[in-house]
Amino acid sequence: MSTAPSRREETYSISDLAREFDVTPRAIRFYEDQGLLAPQRSGSRRIYAKRDYVRLKLILRGKRLGLSLSEVAAMFELYDSARDEKPQLAQFLAALAERREQLERQRADIDEMLGEITAFEAQSRKLLAGGRKALAKAVKPGA
Repeated sequence: MSTAPSRREETYSISDLAREFDVTPRAIRFYEDQGLLAPQRSGSRRIYAKRDYVRLKLILRGKRLGLSLSEVAAMFELYDSARDEKPQLAQFLAALAERREQLERQRADIDEMLGEITAFEAQSRKLLAGGRKALAKAVKPGA
């Protein structure tokens, strides 16, 4: 926060954030309900500070990386309570490593399925090239 009296802290409305990050106001209110954002209130209006802007950016980045909201919240708590960023960065690296392992397992599964599809395509092309007799032999009624 600046000590200069002429400089105001930058604030945002819920529609400003929704437009900026291409999310719905409902999603922003949900993140607020989860304790991830803490806007000030002016009557019924929500007024978001730069801190909320940055947090929303980090929430969406974490979501894109496959982190759960509870994992994002845990990192926010570490950041809020730590004197330095080392614990937060260590936890973030651990979460990224876990997500990488999960994606690599999914990639192996996808590669295996693609191999099966390739084999079925080759078998189907071979049957089609062999004509009706080969197709009738491969697909026997009642079998």
